[in-house]
Amino acid sequence: MDTNLGVRRQNRSWPEALKRQVVAASLVPGASVSMVARQFDVNTNQVFTWRKRYGEEPSAGSPQLVPLVVTPDEPVVATVAPATDLIEIELPRGYRVRISGTIKAAALRVVLDALERR
Repeated sequence: MDTNLGVRRQNRSWPEALKRQVVAASLVPGASVSMVARQFDVNTNQVFTWRKRYGEEPSAGSPQLVPLVVTPDEPVVATVAPATDLIEIELPRGYRVRISGTIKAAALRVVLDALERR
């Protein structure tokens, strides 16, 4: 039997500075999220929600910033031998791609993109 009939729960509004303080405390090595939640009188699930928003380590698949260095493109040498339907592409760093027969442009783009990222 529900003893709270007729009683509405109110959602608390937490200042952003406090949320960040709770998140920082929960990210200290060895800290327990449940202990931090109790310390600040916050629901443990709320702390996990704030960690996602304000500073938890990025999980797999989530966007993250990485260092970027821009360098000028090195020339790409491509040779085509139409008599044998062979395409040979030499990329910087010693990569060479040879394609014979029929290949879809989308599949070739996937291969070239993968090699560019290396």
